[in-house]
Amino acid sequence: MNWNITSPADRQHFAPEEIFAAGLTQHHLANTAYPIGHLTTMRPYRVTRRAGEDDRVAAAAWNGIDELCLYVHVPFCEKRCSFCEYTVVDPHQNQSAEDTYYDLLLREFEMWGRAIDSQQKTLSGFDIGGGTPALPKAANTARVIEAAQRQFRFKPGMQISIETTPRIAANDPQKMRDLHALGIDRISMGVQIIQPSLLKALGRNASTVDFNLKARDAIRAAGFEKFNIDLMYGFARQSLSGWEATLQHAIDLNPEYITLYRMRYKGTQIAGQAAQVTREQINALADLAKAKLSAAGYTANAGKNTYSRIAGDPGTSDYLTTRVIDGTPYLGLGLGSQSLSHVTLSYNAGAASKNLTLYQQKIEEGRLPLQDLYHLSREAAMGKMISVAFYFGEINLASFQRKFGVTVEEVFPHEVAFVLQRGLMEYTDSTLRLTVEGARQINGVIALFYAPAVKEHLLQLSLADSGIERQRDRVMA
Repeated sequence: MNWNITSPADRQHFAPEEIFAAGLTQHHLANTAYPIGHLTTMRPYRVTRRAGEDDRVAAAAWNGIDELCLYVHVPFCEKRCSFCEYTVVDPHQNQSAEDTYYDLLLREFEMWGRAIDSQQKTLSGFDIGGGTPALPKAANTARVIEAAQRQFRFKPGMQISIETTPRIAANDPQKMRDLHALGIDRISMGVQIIQPSLLKALGRNASTVDFNLKARDAIRAAGFEKFNIDLMYGFARQSLSGWEATLQHAIDLNPEYITLYRMRYKGTQIAGQAAQVTREQINALADLAKAKLSAAGYTANAGKNTYSRIAGDPGTSDYLTTRVIDGTPYLGLGLGSQSLSHVTLSYNAGAASKNLTLYQQKIEEGRLPLQDLYHLSREAAMGKMISVAFYFGEINLASFQRKFGVTVEEVFPHEVAFVLQRGLMEYTDSTLRLTVEGARQINGVIALFYAPAVKEHLLQLSLADSGIERQRDRVMA
């Protein structure tokens, strides 16, 4: 692999005990969303925009990659929820910007097709996400799928996955039928919560529950047999009773899969509420979910956030499944999308600004719409792969060795010894997997496998927080 030269910051070594403690302290940050603090931790690997250098590096990184995943981002929502961290444009622009945006998407498809000779590459997973990708006209979704079929080969049996809201599914059953007719196999519906007081506090429509059964019926009538419900937990003022009611409601909808997303406050309108939520509260909510879903026939190994009631089916989209298990590279198209080759990580224009201006400008100039591009060191790439692997609560040992040419134990001898000795992880036939206790301390465990620069960043944040707490204690005294 053509890894970048390792930065001095990524040549450091830290005691596992320190990093584990920092991960637990920074439990709202130490998760599968990696890298952390990339403006500093990834700075040495940033590729210059000078004279189109970023375009050349981005394209060359896909040489020799025959199989990949595809993600297409749709940045439109009926409204921007206060807990949303994703790239969503002003909802007032939805109608006026929709067709223009899809025109730009198709041009980006064509540019990448020429840059990487995409017709010789095979897609093993394809997600259309957002935002709310079911919001635009089904005809525009058809344009995206047709563009993917022109530009890539589809792996036999590969599923396409899309997301909807209850309101869209309930109010527009014809759109559900149209989406299924396009060859989309899996649909995910964001229920999130049903606790009335919390819905009101978050600015969600308190009558959402009224749409869910009707939405479920429309989705089933359209022919979808792979139906996932998304739920969220970890909000300030989220009660155990309210969470239990949400879980029961999701079970009653009888989907094949239920995915639990822990609230990640960074980049949201309610980021200031993070300090109100303790790790103990998070674990109480997660433990309740595990018990209730398991009793209803939904299973997941410790630390995995998608529960499935179908034996042998992990419940996640093909796009995510192959990324998690095999570390398959993925190409992200659209506003603010992230892409990961074996040696590069990039973000499309709009990831920071959340508007179409720069994305549109770059495409109209005939350039790949890149905002930031990083040529990764091996250490940085390892941190990314393992962070994503924790979506399933485990590291596939063979996939790691195949990707990096070394074993996990060779790279992380002290960290592996630490998690084994403390009973946080254990070996299966093919993985190093979280135990039940490890899942309760997952933020500390994930941090152990970050690149050293990111570990240092976590330590600095923890030291700063400790200083603030000591100062607060002195003032109180």
